[in-house]
Amino acid sequence: MHKYYVSVFFILVVIYVLYSKEIYTEKTNFGYIKLSSNALKGENLWLQNNCNACHQLYGLGGYMGPDLTNVSSHPQKSAEYLKVMMISGVKSMPKFNFSSDEQEYILQFLKEVDRTGYYPNRNAQIKYTGWVQYQKKENNEK
Repeated sequence: MHKYYVSVFFILVVIYVLYSKEIYTEKTNFGYIKLSSNALKGENLWLQNNCNACHQLYGLGGYMGPDLTNVSSHPQKSAEYLKVMMISGVKSMPKFNFSSDEQEYILQFLKEVDRTGYYPNRNAQIKYTGWVQYQKKENNEK
């Protein structure tokens, strides 16, 4: 009887290892995303000023402010509008003393984030493995 339990345990461990390997080594091509030097400076400003405490990117972050994943391609939000929002503050958003260069860096960061995809992605499909297949943005889009 002891050998039976050991055999069942061994089989379960093998199934677990094979299943884990299948899940965590999927070869999905997510593409290569590399931020420009200005966008990296913008990301650093985003992090240093704790923007993600109030705002989200791809739904991750705080909920006081709006999700900014696709804000740079929003038809009613021009670059000038976004720059004014960064320094003037509204309602619960504080005023920031960003220089014009810093505003450009943050704007470049938001533009490059925007190019990575859509949020919320209404055309996403959940696969049986748990992975999500999402709609990508084409390179020729804003």
